[in-house]
Amino acid sequence: MQRLVSGIQPTGKMHLGNWLGAVQNWVRLQSEYEAFFFIADLHSLTTIYQDPSQLRQSKIDLAMDLLAAGIDPERACLFFQSDVPAHSELHVILSMITPLPWLERVPTYKDKIDEIREKDLNTYGFLGYPVLQAADILIYKAAAVPVGRDQLPHLELTREIARRFNHLYRPIFPEPGDQITEFQMLPGLDGRKMSKSYGNTIPLSASVDDVSRLMKTMLTDPARVRRTDPGNPDVCPVYAYHRIFNTTERCAEVASDCRSAAIGCVACKQDCADRINAQLEPVRERRAGITEPRVMEILDAGAKRARAVAAVTLGEVRGAVGL
Repeated sequence: MQRLVSGIQPTGKMHLGNWLGAVQNWVRLQSEYEAFFFIADLHSLTTIYQDPSQLRQSKIDLAMDLLAAGIDPERACLFFQSDVPAHSELHVILSMITPLPWLERVPTYKDKIDEIREKDLNTYGFLGYPVLQAADILIYKAAAVPVGRDQLPHLELTREIARRFNHLYRPIFPEPGDQITEFQMLPGLDGRKMSKSYGNTIPLSASVDDVSRLMKTMLTDPARVRRTDPGNPDVCPVYAYHRIFNTTERCAEVASDCRSAAIGCVACKQDCADRINAQLEPVRERRAGITEPRVMEILDAGAKRARAVAAVTLGEVRGAVGL
């Protein structure tokens, strides 16, 4: 089987956007590839380096969420990025050959600096994280990487780094292809993209009551001020959730009732919360049966397997560059 690699940062609780936009795709692909999924704790330090006090627990919680969401350790290799030192060593070697302008032109670099203004991101680690991302992928000679369309520039940079290395030394790295995750952006509670950076998320581990409580705070059509005002579901973030979690027939009813003011926003939000909770119930049941000792066993076994694969590639790289 061809190899597939992807990672997720433990900078906060996994939320519905992560689950729908990435992890459900991982669950599907783990049956089609030799899959390596890692919790990117080194990457997380690019933004939380000033206060990493919650990092360890966040890593464990994220691992539990991934297992509850359907990542199967019998089919996929799950591990902490920092438990495989070859990621870091390959990052250093690749950073020696990566031109600075390649990093400065990455579209998300300036976007993130503008998005996360409350933190100092003027560090080498933040500028150079796409090189670490390239190392994450190339160390396993991945054939495919599941990404959203907004991440395609990062994957193309990985290909460019692989081509440059292969040209300077000798062909070692295949150029990874993409497995596009076709999923529309999930709005957060404030109407913007759901993101841990914005603090507008619904955690995958949220209880039934928490989902209902969070949904009650979600923004709706700003023009609908009173209960009797007709609404426009096309501009309402809550209706975007109905389209994802509800049936086509029910969505048509909700849209019609919204436009005629037959349903109020409070009832509409609760209907949506009920649908979300129904889909999260199997995830909650699986998570309830996962213990921390079992999670650490799975992660330790995954890291051991990942280290063995990474060591082969790193040996080739060290030889090629004269180390």
